[in-house]
Amino acid sequence: MSKGTVVLAYSGGLDTSCILVWLKEQGYDVIAYLANIGQDEDFDAARKKAEKLGAKKVYIEDLRSEFVEEFIWPSVQANAIYEDRYLLGTSIARPCIARRQVQIARQEEAQYVSHGATGKGNDQIRFELTCYALYPEVKIIAPWRIPEFYNRFRGRKDLMEYAEKHGIPVPVTPKAPWSMDANLMHISYESGILENPKNHPPSDLYQMTKSPEDSPNEPDLLEIDFNKGVPVKVTHVKEGRSKHTSLEIFSYLNEIGAKHGVGRIDIVENRFIGMKSRGIYETPGGTILHHAHLDIETFTMDREVRKIKQNLSINFSELIYNGFWYSPECEFVRHCIEKSQENVEGRVQLSVFKGHVYILGRESPKSLYNEELVSMDVQGDYDPCDASGFIKINAVRLREHNRLQRAAHQKL
Repeated sequence: MSKGTVVLAYSGGLDTSCILVWLKEQGYDVIAYLANIGQDEDFDAARKKAEKLGAKKVYIEDLRSEFVEEFIWPSVQANAIYEDRYLLGTSIARPCIARRQVQIARQEEAQYVSHGATGKGNDQIRFELTCYALYPEVKIIAPWRIPEFYNRFRGRKDLMEYAEKHGIPVPVTPKAPWSMDANLMHISYESGILENPKNHPPSDLYQMTKSPEDSPNEPDLLEIDFNKGVPVKVTHVKEGRSKHTSLEIFSYLNEIGAKHGVGRIDIVENRFIGMKSRGIYETPGGTILHHAHLDIETFTMDREVRKIKQNLSINFSELIYNGFWYSPECEFVRHCIEKSQENVEGRVQLSVFKGHVYILGRESPKSLYNEELVSMDVQGDYDPCDASGFIKINAVRLREHNRLQRAAHQKL
């Protein structure tokens, strides 16, 4: 008798292939689900591999467009960045993947979902919080938290032996001494030799971007058009080529950014689960958009609104990182950020060159920039005498603070 049906988030790699066979050993019917979110993957080979290993059914879902439009674009609108540096490429992919996993589980009337995330990382939290938020009755099988599993498979050697015993195709090329996760937004690298934060990353680690040293000696000039904080067109100024669909825009920005070595960072970050970890990330297109959106937003948004929005951005980034995309508080923050973007419209011109993004100019029909008002050569509708009162009012607090400090020193 089957214990029930489980939908496994399957990558086609060694870990989830072993998990698929192990789940069958435990008595489950397994549906393998592989999400295409822009990673470099042979999806036909992965399908055949899962079928050969005994998957009851295999789903390969192209989620690239919805990943960009429903997850990356809200993050761009928010200027989402975790701990000042990380653009959240893995974090925003997980709710996208898990949402479709839950939809398949409901469709197939599966009682269980499973994944290959480790028991120390953030991904287990992101996957499972999404699953519980969207399918509260679901039961989750997390093998790397089950003693029977992790005591049996203590390392890659044990997985390789299990694979050979059960006819699971094993990698023919040596595994890199670090783990890698790729999607349309970025590639992340961690663990292995990178766990020592002092170790420099090897030059052959980076898979997505050229080294800035080896990048072209001529910049690429781009114009990015925004509407409500979302990029709607990108144009290469010299070549005259334009991209209009969300997937085309983001893929093209990745291409240009990668060519110039844009978006590499090496950081130590705070995992939600309580430990610090070292991560190396390549986010070429996301980095270009982050700079461009910041510029057009400052140009078009009221100062006080932007102060509030900056705080919301920090909250939003932490919610994404910690796995709470489908929480009521994250939904509320997303609505607030979306409201803030109503007038974020216009065009930014920039240069991409040798690992950097340089803003060159901007224009907008909804700009709050008043050239006459700010000009040093034209007085405009502004009386400089008013500044005297403004300064005196703002100095009241400072004078009172000084008075208090002098009184305290006189008592000593």
